[in-house]
Amino acid sequence: MNTTTGASPEDLRNRLVDAIVKEDTIGVRDARVDTAMRTVPRHAFLPDAPLEEAYANKSVTIKENPDVDALPLSCASQPDVVHFMLVQLAVREGDNVFEIGAGTGYNAALLKYLTGPSGHVTTCDIDPDVTAYARRMLDANGYGDVRVVTRDGALGAPESSPYDRVIAAVGMWDLPGTWWDQLAVGGRLVVPLRWRGLSRSVAFRREETRMRSDSVKMCGFLPVIGQDGERNNYIDDNRLVRLYWDQDQDQDQDIAPELLRDSLSRSKSVAWTNATVGPVESFDGVWLRLSATERQTCRITVNPAAMEVGLHRPASFALSPALVEGDSIAYLTLERTAENPDGEPRFRLGAVGYGPAGTDLAERICTQIHAWSPARTAEPVLTAYPADTPDSDLTDGAVIDRPSVRLVITY
Repeated sequence: MNTTTGASPEDLRNRLVDAIVKEDTIGVRDARVDTAMRTVPRHAFLPDAPLEEAYANKSVTIKENPDVDALPLSCASQPDVVHFMLVQLAVREGDNVFEIGAGTGYNAALLKYLTGPSGHVTTCDIDPDVTAYARRMLDANGYGDVRVVTRDGALGAPESSPYDRVIAAVGMWDLPGTWWDQLAVGGRLVVPLRWRGLSRSVAFRREETRMRSDSVKMCGFLPVIGQDGERNNYIDDNRLVRLYWDQDQDQDQDIAPELLRDSLSRSKSVAWTNATVGPVESFDGVWLRLSATERQTCRITVNPAAMEVGLHRPASFALSPALVEGDSIAYLTLERTAENPDGEPRFRLGAVGYGPAGTDLAERICTQIHAWSPARTAEPVLTAYPADTPDSDLTDGAVIDRPSVRLVITY
């Protein structure tokens, strides 16, 4: 049960939204979204969480995974992510909205607030425990007119289509064809999309023969159940370095991890650029540019113990972009600069390569660092086409094929 903190839930909601607005992670505002989050009581959808936790800017697990090494099965998303995805969605009064990933029901309540009395909201989840929870919370808080269905979100809900807005609250590796069929031309789709180890909240506008993005923002979501297009495997005998790549790269033999088994024990080649970042400054834009220019873009995660056996430090132990070619690999790295040792630290970016093509791969990463540095907030445009679209009908850019969609990434 929620417990008192000395501050009212209304005060806590306002403080949370004030902090989110002040941070302004995406540079776009929607006063209607601010008002919705100041009005709909998040704590009422999390009755077992203390008020401080309900109004902290963090996700809250509502269903654990029985596999202790796996991610939770369902959670209430972090409020600032909820906020910017609703801004991306641009819901209007009277809209018909479909949500994939019911969670606690809180997001559906926000959607209903935004659509108003004349709007319609349908939320779905594949897990009956999750939909039962969402149904109870929505009913208890005055949102009984929100429709809750239990099914695979990839199937959509054709009985209530066409939709003006579709939003996914789970990470998607593919865009099901049913969503195309059920989203009206001119409508918007907001989805946490996964490719080349990245996860981004992408806002698409539906056109006649394609969907084109107008907003691409950093995010992280639990992956949807049933899409398993990402592969991973260790590339060292000590099982300290794990490589992640996509199914289409596997099929085309762009990446074969068994060829990399000895690569990290070979001599290394380090290349540096003049681009620097502060201690909390994102450099994920380098990764985005790599995905738009290099088909062999992937990512690595590294156990810090790997440094003890001689591995060169990656830029991030948990998420570092990499390039692979045959039996060679390169990945992003950084080191503290000697400038202004008493002030805020700065770190210059570079790349380290291993294997016969390691030097070339490292230089190719540095090329994208140079391209990113003068335009660090620039976003790519993602254009999605049905899977049967011929090459001649695609816009220029890097093509990533999925079972249901062809993605083209362009800067």
